[in-house]
Amino acid sequence: MTDLPPSDDLTACTPVQTSETPMTETRRDVLRKLGLTTAAIAASTTLPHFSIAGAQASSRYAKYKGSTIVLSIPAHPHFDAAIKMFAQFTRETGIKVEADRIETGRMKDKQLLEMSKARGDYDVVTFIATWKGEYVKKKLIEEMQPFLSNAALADPNYDISDVVPGYLQNIGLVGGKKGYLPGPGAKLYGLPSGAETSIMAYRKDIFANLKLKPPTTYTELEALLPVIQDKGKIGAMTSRGKSGHDAMHGFLLHLNPMGGEVFDDNWKPVFQEAPGVKALQFMQKVVATGPKGIPSFAFGEMSNSFLQGEAAIYIDSISIFGPVADESKSRIKGKVGYALHPKAARYSSQTGGFGLAIPSNSANKEAAFLFIQWLTSKQQDLSIARLGGNAMRTSTINSPALRALFPQYAVLKEQIKYANPDWRPIIPEWDALNIQIFGVAINEGLTGKNAQAALQGAVGPVTELMKRAGYYS
Repeated sequence: MTDLPPSDDLTACTPVQTSETPMTETRRDVLRKLGLTTAAIAASTTLPHFSIAGAQASSRYAKYKGSTIVLSIPAHPHFDAAIKMFAQFTRETGIKVEADRIETGRMKDKQLLEMSKARGDYDVVTFIATWKGEYVKKKLIEEMQPFLSNAALADPNYDISDVVPGYLQNIGLVGGKKGYLPGPGAKLYGLPSGAETSIMAYRKDIFANLKLKPPTTYTELEALLPVIQDKGKIGAMTSRGKSGHDAMHGFLLHLNPMGGEVFDDNWKPVFQEAPGVKALQFMQKVVATGPKGIPSFAFGEMSNSFLQGEAAIYIDSISIFGPVADESKSRIKGKVGYALHPKAARYSSQTGGFGLAIPSNSANKEAAFLFIQWLTSKQQDLSIARLGGNAMRTSTINSPALRALFPQYAVLKEQIKYANPDWRPIIPEWDALNIQIFGVAINEGLTGKNAQAALQGAVGPVTELMKRAGYYS
């Protein structure tokens, strides 16, 4: 396992200073961006060109020794792993790290409050992909190219071409096609850390006892649900379902493979058409055969129902990898297998999760960039993945040494091919749409309302919101 750091380097970290609400964050690496050669760019049209300049580590860090950066990070399995690396960063650079770690649902409000001040508390913010457009529109975060072009800061070994393209697009780009995809005007504002795609986890022991094979299609999956419930005496499949973001997230997991979209290219709502109805009807069957309480499940409750042995199938974020193997969180260690997110009309899996950005009102922008760059480098990405965090680099996912530790990375290598950066629209209005309209409608469909009626009822409010936002002018 020569491509992994020694285990002592990963475990001998001293505790990082945190605020009253413990939380881990990452701050350094926001986009180092180096490795796209002219030939590589010519061969790929998926990403804009980022110019890089580079300096040796000794000169990069010397100016900032003794300074302190403050991070806003979520209480999330990926950052459980990432925070263990912060002390190593301080030892190597002399830059101290303080982490404000809070529950994800409260993180955005606090970030907006701090970033709206003349000088905020945060030097690095961890953001969800859907927040990026709003943050850029409000001029709250910095573009990364000036840092990448700064020969005194940029790491010549960063190799941005190694970052999973779907993650870099989904997390980092603002502008371009649709306002958030590659294309003319696209600029980089963040680097992935805690980025994720979806995958299927299943109970190998239960499937073996029932002589079942992991489903490869939604037709097979749907047929298995009542069988597992009846013969396995366990909830068949768990799901998010809580009104708001979680219900909509669960819906999108199935809408995409079933060939559906939220809007067409002219921003006309199409989520209520046949693929959307089919996706919500599938969720209704999951509720009927799954563990009790799905309509109230956020990500934590959904994950815990699988980890505690209350469901045989999980289809959601790869952030389940670490908790499954953690005996303090899991009753099913050693009993879980992984397979591709099943195919319906097509293979399509989630892109999302977290990225790191530099607030425009930070007093320590350059030190913040150095942190983000370091944390998302090849070596640290391997280290964090080894500790149970989410890999964001192709080299990490392909690492034979890591795969020897975590066989599920062989499945992830295939799954990442279908990670869809346009999984849902990443527009400034998304939070209002997602939480106030879509998430309510989906939850209504999970608690007794007809699927078609639930979706159709959301068309008017969605259209009105998009009209007020100027999408139809």
